[in-house]
Formats: sequence, C-alpha cells, structure tokens
Amino acid sequence: MATGKINVAVENIFPLIKKFLYSDHEIFLRELISNATDACSKLQHLSSVGEYKGELGDLQLEVKIDKKAKTLHIIDNGIGMTEEEVQKYINEVAFSGAEEFLEKYKDSTKDSGIIGHFGLGFYSAFMVADKVEIFTKSYKDAAAVHWSCDGSPAYTLEPTDKLERGTEIVLHITKDDKEFLEEARIRELLVKYNKFMPVPIKFGTKEESLPLPEDAPEDATAETVTVDDIINNPSPAWNKKPADLKEEDYKAFYRELYPMQFEEPLFNIHLNVDYPFNLTGILYFPKLNNDLNIQKDRIQLYQNQVFVTDNVEGIVPEFLTLLRGVIDSPDIPLNVSRSYLQADGAVKKISNYITRKVADKLNSLFKKDREAFEAKWNDIKVVIEYGMLSEEKFFEKADKFALYPTTDGSYYTFEELQEAIKDAQTDKEDKLVILYASDVEEQHSYITAAKDKGYQVLLLDSPIVSHLIQKLESSKENISFARVDGDAIENLIKKDTPTVSKLSEEEKEKLKPMLEDVIQDQKYSVQLEAMDSQGMPFVLTQPEFMRRMKDMQQTGGGGMMGNLPEMYTLLVNTNHELVGQILNTRTAKKRERLIRQALDLAKLSQNQLKGEALTAFIQRSIELIK
Repeated sequence: MATGKINVAVENIFPLIKKFLYSDHEIFLRELISNATDACSKLQHLSSVGEYKGELGDLQLEVKIDKKAKTLHIIDNGIGMTEEEVQKYINEVAFSGAEEFLEKYKDSTKDSGIIGHFGLGFYSAFMVADKVEIFTKSYKDAAAVHWSCDGSPAYTLEPTDKLERGTEIVLHITKDDKEFLEEARIRELLVKYNKFMPVPIKFGTKEESLPLPEDAPEDATAETVTVDDIINNPSPAWNKKPADLKEEDYKAFYRELYPMQFEEPLFNIHLNVDYPFNLTGILYFPKLNNDLNIQKDRIQLYQNQVFVTDNVEGIVPEFLTLLRGVIDSPDIPLNVSRSYLQADGAVKKISNYITRKVADKLNSLFKKDREAFEAKWNDIKVVIEYGMLSEEKFFEKADKFALYPTTDGSYYTFEELQEAIKDAQTDKEDKLVILYASDVEEQHSYITAAKDKGYQVLLLDSPIVSHLIQKLESSKENISFARVDGDAIENLIKKDTPTVSKLSEEEKEKLKPMLEDVIQDQKYSVQLEAMDSQGMPFVLTQPEFMRRMKDMQQTGGGGMMGNLPEMYTLLVNTNHELVGQILNTRTAKKRERLIRQALDLAKLSQNQLKGEALTAFIQRSIELIK
C-alpha cells in the first residue's frame, strides 16, 4: 500500500481563484472591507485585554479611487502586520489569521466581532485586479513592509517607509473590471454589503450645513463645512437592547433598511438570544392584505454586521419570508463565499426559535390590545394562516390569537366561534358546520339567506383558505366547514319549522323531466327543494369537496387529480311563483324561455354568466319585458 500527500500545483491556484472562488466578482470589496474591519476589531480587543498600551485613536476604514492610476485603495488603522505575519497570512493560501486570533484569545473574544474564517477573502482581490499591493505597519515595534503580486505565484516583499499603524491594500483594476473605478458603483457596493459594519467607513467627503445660533437674524445663511462622508451605521438598532429603543427608533431603522418603502410597518419583533446560539435581529410586519405574491427575500442576513444574502430560506421559516427586517448571527454556517447556507442542525434550531418568538409576540399583542389586533388582522392574516398551514408548532400556538371574522365585522377565536354556533349550526350527524364566504359581494344573496335563518357566516377570503380549512377539519374534532354557496348548507338542521312544498309529489314528478329536457348540460344536477317563496327560483350550489379541490389546485394543492370537472347542484325552489308558472305553462317554447331565464339568473348570482351566454340573457330579458 502506497501513502503520500496530494500535490497542489501552485501555478494553477490563481486562475481558479479568479474564476471560481466567488460566484459574483463584486464580493471582493465585501471581503477586503471585512478583513480591514477585523484588523480594527483585533486591535480594539488587544487594547481591552491590556496587550496594546498605545493610543487607539478613532478606528476607521477608508476607501479611495484613483481613476488616473486605475487603482482602488482600502485603508485601515488597525492591527497591521509584520513581515513574518505577511509571510504567514498572505503567502500561505487559506491560512486564516482571524481563526488563529480567535483560537489564541478564545476565552475573551466571544463578543469581539471578528469576521474572517477561511483565509481566502484577500485573494478575491485578484478577481478584479491584475496586480495587488499591501503597505502595512504592525502595532508592534516592527518595520513596515510592502508586498506586491501580479496574480502569479511570484511576489515581492520589501521594507517601506509607511509611518502610521495599519494596512493599505491597493488594487490595480483590470480593463475588464473598470466599473470598480466608478464612484457610484463602489458606493452602491459599500451600501449593499457594508452598510452596518462595526467600524466607520469613509468614502470621500460631503458638505454639511452648520446649525444657526438661536439669535441669528432671519436672513442669515447657514455656514457649510466639508466633512468625511461616513457611509455606514456602525451601531444598528438590532445590536441595541430593546429597553433602549423607542417605537420611533424602530420605525427610523425600518426607513434606513428600506428607504424607498413609504408605508410604515404595523409592528416589529426584536430577536435577541445568546444560548444555545447567538442571534440578534429585528423583524417587521408590513401591510400584506391578501397578496401571497408580494416580494419575498426582503429579510437581510448578516454575519457580524456583514451583509451575506437576502435569501434566508432555511433560516427563516417560509411563511415568515413575507416579512422584512434583519437577522444577524455568527453561528449560521456558511461556505467559503458566505453566499449559501450549509446544512446544519443549528439552522433548524434558529428557525424554530424565530417561529416561537413570532408566535409569542403575536399572542402578546392580542392579549394586550385585542381591538388594535383585530384592526390589523386583514393586513397580517396571510402570514398567520400560512404559518398555521406550514409549521405545526406555530399552528398550536396560533389557537390563542388566530381570528375568524364574520361578514358582520365581528371577530372570534376558534374557541369563541364554537361556543357561538353550537346551538344553531349542526348537521344531521350532530357535527358543527362553520359557514363561510370568500367574497361578500359575489355571495351576497347566499349570505343574506343564511343570516335570515340565524346562521353565522365567516369571511375567509385569503388565497389559501381551502388549504387552511382542510387543516382545521383534520385537527379539530366534530367540525366541518362549508362555503355559504355550497351544497352543505342544505344539510343543516333548520332552527325553525321546515318549509312545506306547495307542489304535490305528483307535480314534482312532472316538473323535474321538464327541467332536465331543457337543461341538458351534464354538470348540473337538478334537485327540487321547498324554500322561502321570496328567495330565488333557481339556486346553484357546488359540492363542497369538489369546489375545495379546485380551489386548492389553483394554489398548488389538490394532488394529482388533473383538471377537475365543473359540477353543480341546481336547487329548484318549488315554492317560488316562477317555478309554478314553468309547471303550468302550456307552450313548450315559453316554458323553455322561463327555465333558461331562471337558470341564467342563478348563474348571474354566481358570476358565471359571461360572453355569448350573457348576451343571450340580456336579449331574452328585453323580450320578456316587452
């Protein structure tokens, strides 16, 4: 058996780095800024533990463009490097100085904010530069050095006359990447990736007006001064304690995150946990209404204040991706480019924590001010109903605060709803039947008829209601849901005396084939019912199961059932005057016209009369008026 070590050809490393290290070349700036931030954080930590006795000064990063020289500069006044450290951290590919530092000071660096892990971030510079230089001077009493490399394995390392502590990295930008010499492009990247870095980042200067003194004349002009343009907020709201923040602070931070979003969020949830993992963040509930197609991926993921991605799938439960805000955790495992999540048990724990925290917040808001919670319900119900469908633990907690509004504007919890309908809405099997409408306007006549009989009708109009009621029926005992225009309503036990048909059995047997001869469409099943004489002559209902399956298919459910056929029950009101006329009309042509008119009226009430059929109905109506 032969053993040995795999040999890596050094001359092949740089082409691979240039092409494959990161999926997006713009990442180079994030990585270099992260390294510079680490340099400052390390020095700050050494000062705090007494290993650095000198003056820290104002720790700061600076990014500069020299278009004439075609160079981009990243400068920090952090820890710097000695010649030996350059040899170790720069010339040994994938040796992480951050990892070594964290290991050395592991007992005191828990909250140091050190970012780097893999030791490859620096080499991302070669994706956009054909030459990279480092000018660095350590905080130690050592000579400054200059390192230079043209993208080949060869480099130079020599003394330099740099006097100030820290590191300056100079990128000689390639012809193909000259976009990174444009101020607007660099500013865009700094704001995208480094907006909340813990160390101030200077990028040029700006003019600011000084405040006028209180006794200044009315026509006085404010004096302007030139100041450093600091493009980041080193102390974002999510890193502060909730007790130190007011409602206006949360709203101001929301505007900072989403400057083009003019509508205020409904409320926020501040996340803060340090065991068994570290996670901070703020989630905001925007106004969602019934729109499931609202833009997702608005929650930003950070790692030690470095932007990673706005695709938080896996960390944030899917139903909460409709929210907005920030999550920051050093414990979320990422691959070398920090761009994709790796499978890890910690991610599931984080997801469960966020679910529980959101549920607890909603329950708290409900108990604290139910009236205000009810007023927000239509704007947040899609998130809650989506969560009830997709997360079992959230479903269990939601029982305390999920609301079921009626068409009259009342709101019930599920327990309250059961109590309200238990004496009025049971079927022949003594099961509670919960009636609901999905559109108040389209189903108005059905809602009115149900309310006239003393039934409560819920308004469940979200796009996932069919899925939700399936879930509720399977998890609650002795409960079923029926849409108010469905056929299940006829199975309810009437509160009052059952209506007696005006037609005899013999007349019914004569009437039914008359109707079926005209209505030959197989999707209609004719059923004679004794109903209120003031109601509709014909009423269309759809089997609850069939209608629900079709609704679920439209929102991604319903299994592999293919295209379900249209099926309706045509309830013919034997007590209606028009039905009596149909029975007693001697002319077949007139009878057919009356039947078609009554059927079209039923279709019209269901918003099913369109196109050629609607035109025919209008023409027939004119003839009948004549």
